[in-house]
Amino acid sequence: MAAALAIAERGVGQTGNNPSVGCVIVQDDIIVGRGWTQYGGRPHAEAMALAQAGSKAAGATIYVTLEPCAHPSERGPACAHLVYDARPARVVGAVTDPDPRTAGQGFARLREAGIEVETGVMASEARVQLAGFFSRLERSRPFVTLKMATSLDGQIAMANGQSRWITGDFARAHAHVERARCDAILVGAGTVRIDAPRLDVRLAGLEHRSPRKIMLGSGDAPQGWDVLRSLEELGSLACNTLLVEGGAMTASAFLRAGLVDRLLLYRAPILIGAGTACLGDIGLDNLDVAHGRWQISLSRRLGKDSIEVYDALI
Repeated sequence: MAAALAIAERGVGQTGNNPSVGCVIVQDDIIVGRGWTQYGGRPHAEAMALAQAGSKAAGATIYVTLEPCAHPSERGPACAHLVYDARPARVVGAVTDPDPRTAGQGFARLREAGIEVETGVMASEARVQLAGFFSRLERSRPFVTLKMATSLDGQIAMANGQSRWITGDFARAHAHVERARCDAILVGAGTVRIDAPRLDVRLAGLEHRSPRKIMLGSGDAPQGWDVLRSLEELGSLACNTLLVEGGAMTASAFLRAGLVDRLLLYRAPILIGAGTACLGDIGLDNLDVAHGRWQISLSRRLGKDSIEVYDALI
């Protein structure tokens, strides 16, 4: 299952509304097939792995990070049917599909066909990897990551507006990897007008993974951008993962609305003093309610800078 989760990473941010799933087929302790969800969401991981395994899938064990889909689609056959036709001896799944069109039916059909099914293997790791898909299905909105790059004193720009660059090359490269892993990226209308950001992925070999660009606010967006008029429309974006890059008003609005699931905090070892703070009012009435909201999951150096990743607890 760890191998299936690892190859599923290849499709993260590239599968549209579909989840990025990994599948590994093992026969006599040898991997005979593997696959991950392809660009745009099709073919599915199971279809790719089964095509590679061919007749060797019969009697094998199939490891898959998400329950094989059981509902028909114009884009391809249901994976539960493909697995059934391949006649494996055993299917090991990480998590059940939250899509009500499948929601346990895929596993049930395989059991009814006499195939041994085990579930819940590395389920917590799979839930983390599929957090965007689960968020869209269960909360009707994408999983939101807020990225901020600040000085030690929490500034994102000098008093004269200069902000390029607060962090160094390593931190910016890391941020571009994060962009490549998201379906869409959002900034406020003010940032669009003042900074004219490109919001693309500028890493060799990953340029094609630049996410969909969204402007929050009113007014005309640049060509190729989508517009989100208000946070109430967040569920209409029809994407699994959203990266919010600011500025301060936009970051504060998402935090105030309780819509941030993950924080990426890049920090440079500099002091700016008077400047532009990374946040404004986020709706706190007293200091007590500020505690217990975030849990750190990663802390590391990126050249001269550092990054801390926090997960929302409430």
